[in-house]
Amino acid sequence: MIIRAATADDADALAAIYGHHVLTGFGTFETVPPDAGWMDGRRREVQGFGLPFLVAEEAGRVLGYAYAGPFRPRPGYRFTVEDSVYVAPDAIGKGVGRAVLTPVLAACEALGLRQVVAVIGDSQNAASIGLHRSLGFEHAGVGKSFGFKHGRWVDIVWMQKALNGGDARLPDAPGVNVA
Repeated sequence: MIIRAATADDADALAAIYGHHVLTGFGTFETVPPDAGWMDGRRREVQGFGLPFLVAEEAGRVLGYAYAGPFRPRPGYRFTVEDSVYVAPDAIGKGVGRAVLTPVLAACEALGLRQVVAVIGDSQNAASIGLHRSLGFEHAGVGKSFGFKHGRWVDIVWMQKALNGGDARLPDAPGVNVA
């Protein structure tokens, strides 16, 4: 398996992976899968901020992807990003999520960022919660019934990982330019 920066050529694979999760799971609260053009726009936006958007590929096939996007579009949040990670259904449980999210976190640390937030759809999403916990994220809270999907109310689980000492000292990098 190789981990590399996502490109425009990956748009169809990204849309297929995400579309599966939109239609079958609670990891995202979208209900209609976006097309490849939308997914490529998301990739370009994230990379345009200088942030990582990576894919895990094996034998020429994208098995999963992860990225870090700005947490919120206000300057006060410039040292915090939100991660996203999605894996092809037939690759779940094979270490793809860890393989692709780990270098995303390393890239965020190299950028001097201080916090990574995971907003995990569904408090029963043991795989994502477990992955984030294993990578050093801590539980930060639960939003009860924040969404409604597939006929039921769905919680969100907030998890957080401090980078570069977190809030122990003042920032020494510019953060993400969200302006």
